[in-house]
Amino acid sequence: MTGKITPFLWFDGNAEEAANFYVSVFENAKIRSVSRYAENSPGPAGTVMTVEFELEGQRFIALNGGPHFTFTPAISFSIDCKTQAEVDTFWERLCEGGQPGQCGWLQDKFGVSWQVVPSVLPELLTSDDDEKSDATLQAMLKMAKLDIETLRAAYDRS
Repeated sequence: MTGKITPFLWFDGNAEEAANFYVSVFENAKIRSVSRYAENSPGPAGTVMTVEFELEGQRFIALNGGPHFTFTPAISFSIDCKTQAEVDTFWERLCEGGQPGQCGWLQDKFGVSWQVVPSVLPELLTSDDDEKSDATLQAMLKMAKLDIETLRAAYDRS
């Protein structure tokens, strides 16, 4: 069964490399199919046109569409992490050749933006106690990779 909405990512000749990278980062992931450009099509015949892949049950399609469009942080994918070990693993792998950002955001080597987020963060940020939520927010604003222990400590101190 496939989802109703599929993210479609535009790459400049490296869609297959990107899909293979993402499949290597996530444990529950696979390449589903690869299609190639035919004769008299927009791309060179025989080169990869699209790669359909799946990460943690979410289907994606990567297209080699050329240099016309690039990624921006205006769109990102958020990864829900139950443990600090998960945060650390996803952060380190996705930052390989990429750029760390602030508050758990990063841009990978292909320019795709990701948020590596501990599952507990929304609970800490939406507490009925505004002081605790603000303390958590202030701690988060000082971080690149999010640290669960530091976020909880900020919450508990206030």
